[in-house]
Amino acid sequence: MIVITTPTGDIGSQVLNNLLDNAPNGGETSSGETPGGEKLRVIVRDPAKLPGSVRDRVDVVTGSHGDADTVDRAFAGADAVFWVIPPDARAPSLEAAFSGFTRVAARAFTAHGVKHVVGVSALGRGTAVAGRAGLVTASLAMDDLIASTGVAYRALANPSFMDNVLRQVRSIRDNGVYGGTVAADRKAPTAATRDIAAVATRLLLDRSWTGTDSVPVLGPEDLSANDMARVMAKVLGRPVRYERQSLDDFGAALAGYGSGPAFVEGMLDMMRAKDEGLDDGVRRTPQAAGQTSFEQTTFEQWCEQVLKPAVLG
Repeated sequence: MIVITTPTGDIGSQVLNNLLDNAPNGGETSSGETPGGEKLRVIVRDPAKLPGSVRDRVDVVTGSHGDADTVDRAFAGADAVFWVIPPDARAPSLEAAFSGFTRVAARAFTAHGVKHVVGVSALGRGTAVAGRAGLVTASLAMDDLIASTGVAYRALANPSFMDNVLRQVRSIRDNGVYGGTVAADRKAPTAATRDIAAVATRLLLDRSWTGTDSVPVLGPEDLSANDMARVMAKVLGRPVRYERQSLDDFGAALAGYGSGPAFVEGMLDMMRAKDEGLDDGVRRTPQAAGQTSFEQTTFEQWCEQVLKPAVLG
């Protein structure tokens, strides 16, 4: 039994679909099983948000995976869990949003004998700025909490997502401007969420791994913000330029959207840390590449397949 949290979220939904599509010959399956025989269970607040074709093929537990009764019901009989915390821009603290939310699940992993957990986390462990990186620091502390339970744990250590660019579709389409807070020429890894989901799927299906480790998902290349703007311009066939925003302005915008003080501070600390090398701690070695041994999505491919339809549609 594999339990998937955030099955309607960006990464969680892709992991769920990957597991449902895990068929050597594309055969039909019984309710709640992958074609390979894996039973699937999801935790979701509103089952109506699951497509009907998905809802009919999985065991659904309604509720929040931050609730003790919900995770007790969901983890009963579970072999593996895909763990993602939901974003909470109004949380009173980052500790509450990450480790606090995860604590009841950590107890349930032990109580129900869950053997393997795959979690979505971030790059940065071991870097000089890891302790003052806001949301990333809180995410790494969550990883430590999960690892302390004794489960076999793999933290997907992710850089910024290519898919975050979709938040700026209007600005790119109407003004030809892609904005951010990092230095225009600082190169850093970036990954497509579908590649993160693919790595998670492989780990959930092949549970021969033991112990605790992080799995960096670096994407195939390091790009600067200027590089990304040039790729967008090439794919879209129109000018796109990068415009750097001050951290103060970025924080004011977040607050204007209704984000609470803890989240705003955490975002600013994370973005400041990224500009100081937070995502530079993992080299592209053959060993690191071997953990994601498939052809990962380039930013140009992502722009052709995802951004371009969003901008031109």
